[in-house]
Amino acid sequence: MGSEFFTNICKAVEEAGGTWTMLEQVRSADLQYDSEGCLKEGVTPLGSLDSDAAKMVRVNTWHDSNAADAVKNVSIVLFTGGEDISSTLYYSQQPWHGITGEIDFNAERDVSDYLTMTYCLDHDIPVLGFCRGMQMLSVVSGAEIMQDVPASFAEQGIAYHYEHRNEKLTPDSYRDYAPHDVQVALNSYLYRMADTAVLRGCPSWHHQAVKSIENTRLVVTGYTDTNGIQMIEAVERTDKTFAVGLQFHPEAAIVKHLENAENQNSFMDYETALSIFKWVVQQKYLEQDEEAAA
Repeated sequence: MGSEFFTNICKAVEEAGGTWTMLEQVRSADLQYDSEGCLKEGVTPLGSLDSDAAKMVRVNTWHDSNAADAVKNVSIVLFTGGEDISSTLYYSQQPWHGITGEIDFNAERDVSDYLTMTYCLDHDIPVLGFCRGMQMLSVVSGAEIMQDVPASFAEQGIAYHYEHRNEKLTPDSYRDYAPHDVQVALNSYLYRMADTAVLRGCPSWHHQAVKSIENTRLVVTGYTDTNGIQMIEAVERTDKTFAVGLQFHPEAAIVKHLENAENQNSFMDYETALSIFKWVVQQKYLEQDEEAAA
């Protein structure tokens, strides 16, 4: 069925009264695939895209792909959390961060998500990205990415206490979400969705982050202070009808409350988390468009 990030999103959409469908894999005609949809070339030993394959994807984007067919029957595309994005896809390419304990790539998904995102943005199809999904929106838009949050803080000589993802104590232990607050910009879609200037107890599970949106069409609409560093927690593209990214996981809060998890009260309350998904399911972003045109 998929990872926890995927299944939690599905449950949240259903809880909000919506229906979901899993999109087919989007493939680039510039790359070779086997019968199972796995890339036959362009993949590094780490599982990420090599620089040549990534260049093909970045330059040609959704052209000569099946992206149009993949999204033709949906009202909005949700991009879920998941693996790290190949750093070769960044606008300013970076070498791999070199942390062996954080090898987590999926080259086929990188291609599919990148092509789908670029198609949606070029055709103004509404998108909402969570965690990796926000990072993909940001990568496509030319943002600068922090490949490893703990390493970045260490390089700056700043204390880091795993505020954005719990430290894994043993190889087999469950690494739960870390709760933290997010300050929300009042003129943002996130504010309209959640109806609050401060989102309390946002479930967070990431070791990478958007570092800078300078010289992009993104705007920061949510942040959290982490030992004096304003970490970006929400972005949107103001040149599109609705293109929003959230670094945190409101869907996880919904599921924790539904399942009566022992630590459910450490996280965002059910109604607030659900309001984000209700707003999307009810396509409130179209109402905002109509109001602007009136």
